[in-house]
Amino acid sequence: MLPHIATRRIAQLGRSITFKQPNRRLFMGNTGSHTHNYLTPTTPTAIEAARLREASPPAAKEEVATVATGCFWGPDWIVRRQFGDQGLISSKVGYTGGHVSNPKYRQVCSGTTGHAEAVRVVYDPKKISYAEMIEFFLRTHDATDLGGQGNDRGSQYRSAIFTHSDEQATVAKAVISDIEKAGRFNGKKIATEVTPAKEWYEAEPDHQDYLDENPGGYHCPAHRPYW
Repeated sequence: MLPHIATRRIAQLGRSITFKQPNRRLFMGNTGSHTHNYLTPTTPTAIEAARLREASPPAAKEEVATVATGCFWGPDWIVRRQFGDQGLISSKVGYTGGHVSNPKYRQVCSGTTGHAEAVRVVYDPKKISYAEMIEFFLRTHDATDLGGQGNDRGSQYRSAIFTHSDEQATVAKAVISDIEKAGRFNGKKIATEVTPAKEWYEAEPDHQDYLDENPGGYHCPAHRPYW
């Protein structure tokens, strides 16, 4: 058995967090419980983006954001609870950023493919801005960790934003700058890589909607609100 597989099976830790608005259980775990308010934008870039999309709704019907924040089961689950009725069209998990074509889960977990476990979300930009989406992902994992998330170590669990345009790259860097200036993460520097998106490889069917299909499954304890 691969070491990381064993780690995932025994590391059933974390916190159970319930959003008050709407009433969704966002973060799961086997120990304890905590109530956390529904996450709204806090960075100047995301707040302004939300104002602009309401004042002048964009013409596009959908946009794509691709991010990596560690084991992909957790972020896929929580983004659907945060934005499920607020413009999220779809959320899929997969592999990207590496050099191997058509990788499989065990290959990626070995850390030899260069790929990261990632989440690709399609959303309605009239209801969610890219800045809001990026802030949400950044604040729900340890974006200062260079080597992975929680017990999941290696580049396959790295923190990364895979941008689909120059505009997305500019926005992502602005949100990161806002977070650093605000002293979030106890003032630590954010390690999240901002890089152009490469080929996307959708993960195997049994990894899609994983925590809905496996409610007691592993949810990395690093996936929680940091502010």
